Amino acid sequence: MNKCIAIPLENGVLCAHFGHCQQFAIIDVIDGKIIKIKELTPPEHVPGLYPRWVAQFGVTDVIAGGMGQRAIQLFNDQKINAFVGAPVKTARELVTDFIENKLNLSANYCNHDDHHEHENCHS
Repeated sequence: MNKCIAIPLENGVLCAHFGHCQQFAIIDVIDGKIIKIKELTPPEHVPGLYPRWVAQFGVTDVIAGGMGQRAIQLFNDQKINAFVGAPVKTARELVTDFIENKLNLSANYCNHDDHHEHENCHS
């Protein structure tokens, strides 16, 4: 398995609110082993920017706590698989779980419409 996986981070662990992460971990996986982890600070969040921004690093997959359907579609448009509903863990733990097919995902979508309460929103 050769992959390049992006994970939004806040304080060193998965950021529950995708669009407001502090950094992205970009993890290179070759032959099922983590080879390199880079932590990069993204540009200021603008809707639709992050999928294009992470794509420039050769990202094949993104693991997130939650994100809206539109964001998932934008990642898919960049040929990036979006895995949503991941638990709050470090990037290394998440990728290790992913490699070992042990990553537990629970769908967690937020549509951000005008009537939505954002207190419990994780996308």
